Amino acid sequence: MKKLYILSFLLIPFMVTSQTSININGSSDVISGGAHIETVSSADPVDISFDINNEGSAATWRVTRYQVDVPSEWTDNLCWGHSTDPFGGTCYSSSQMNGNPWTTPTSGSFSVGAGEYGKLKVTIDPQDLSYGTGHYRYYISYNGSLYIDSVDLIFEYPLGLEVAEPVAVSIAPNPASDFIQVSMNGVQGAKMKMVDVLGNLVVEKSVSSSEKIDISSFKSGIYIISFDIPGMKSIMRKVIVKH
Repeated sequence: MKKLYILSFLLIPFMVTSQTSININGSSDVISGGAHIETVSSADPVDISFDINNEGSAATWRVTRYQVDVPSEWTDNLCWGHSTDPFGGTCYSSSQMNGNPWTTPTSGSFSVGAGEYGKLKVTIDPQDLSYGTGHYRYYISYNGSLYIDSVDLIFEYPLGLEVAEPVAVSIAPNPASDFIQVSMNGVQGAKMKMVDVLGNLVVEKSVSSSEKIDISSFKSGIYIISFDIPGMKSIMRKVIVKH
């Protein structure tokens, strides 16, 4: 199994200021408002566990699962509970999760104190010979509608998976105020798109293995850069502009 982590802004307009952070269980990398990519070479069900950390006051949370774009043959389920729950929380089968979006019931809510965390384990079953990519999104909320954080899961089950030589993309400085230097190894060029946190396109151009981008006129904030490389899946990076 091959795993790759990326960051990407995929929130919706009615998100509120979050006092949470999300990471893959066992990793310290924060992927709140971003995505985790899981690439597999077989149709066996795969578990992915997210830690939802409470960085504010005690709260009661619910989880909403939204299937953004998922092959019709695939199934998924999830378990949601406090990190100390010896049973791994309350689990819901694919037959119970029969809506899109679907939200954990009130009966499955629990309190998470300041400095504690909830554990969200999702299971994806892509089914034999049902190749493709599934895009799932998980929202954290107080009441099932007031979303405070989210994370996307991109689950890839490609036909004839081949592990290519690694392609490295770096951006420096980061944070930046005047310019960023894009450097790519293992590829000659790519089509670059840069969007702000609202999804507005601010840069779109072809870049070579080394490119200097003027950002002096950009507003301070978080921007997402995607690199489309022929024959490969997109590579995404987060850049912070700070004046």
